[in-house]
Amino acid sequence: MVAESIYINRPTEHMITTAKAWWAFSRPHTIIGSFFSITALYTISCAILAGSPTGTYAFMQQHANDYLLTLLSALACNVFIVGLNQWQDIDVDRINKPWLPLAAGTISLLQAKLAVWMSLIISLGTAFLLGWSFFLLILLINLIGAAYSLPPLKLKRHHLPAAIAIVTVRGLLVNLGMAAHFTQQISGSWHIPDAVWPLALFVVGFSFGIAWFKDIPDTAGDAQFAFKTLAVSMSRNTALWLGVVVVSISYLLVAASPLLLHMPVQTAFFSLSHVVLCVVFIARASRLSLNNETAIKSFYMFFWLLFFLEYIIYPVSFLL
Repeated sequence: MVAESIYINRPTEHMITTAKAWWAFSRPHTIIGSFFSITALYTISCAILAGSPTGTYAFMQQHANDYLLTLLSALACNVFIVGLNQWQDIDVDRINKPWLPLAAGTISLLQAKLAVWMSLIISLGTAFLLGWSFFLLILLINLIGAAYSLPPLKLKRHHLPAAIAIVTVRGLLVNLGMAAHFTQQISGSWHIPDAVWPLALFVVGFSFGIAWFKDIPDTAGDAQFAFKTLAVSMSRNTALWLGVVVVSISYLLVAASPLLLHMPVQTAFFSLSHVVLCVVFIARASRLSLNNETAIKSFYMFFWLLFFLEYIIYPVSFLL
């Protein structure tokens, strides 16, 4: 009986270990962020076109297949970009992020390459099913993701091109492009709803924060491999507080947006929630010790939590 139990458990343990490795390879915080952003933009588009919560739910059910195919394409695109980045940066990750599957050796380079190319095929193939405009959007996002990691451009080597690449994808192409795509799928008319612009501008500021904060704990490996990130070129403190200023301004601008634009949102909930999160964010940043690597990584994950919350607060404000 003991031998049978060991025989049964070992394959199970191997499957769990393998699943954890692939989940880590996908960079879960980016996958979760993409899921929330696509879902939120779908909900917002349905809410704006429907004009009422009841109509919103009806639209969401009616066009669920479009949403699911879009989500699949976006998530596969996400895996392509982060997987390619790990493939290209194995050596630097052995210093900065030795727990990542490629750096740790839990996934082979061949397996990673196959996953990256399969993700690209799934991303583009699914996008093609949804129409040429969406296909071109996903193709452009994939090309920017490739330019971020691949020579000769390798945009991530310099902090400004790296930040612009992240801002362009996360801030502009995802929010404006996906909103236009969903609007076209639902109404047959391609346009960007006015109420999506404040979200896009907010995520632009937030994406600068992502670009600068993500490099703060990686200064050792980045300096060794001549990656001129903001934290390396100037200092960790500069990268932190420049990001804090930009993100705080973004919070305050989006909080004021219902007063400046016609937005069918519950204004008190929308504006107050952004002000509160801004205060919490500044308070957390002000307590951060830049000499404590664990605290820095915890702060970065907290920052991504704020990213997730934005894509919850924004659509919920349309449904209240």
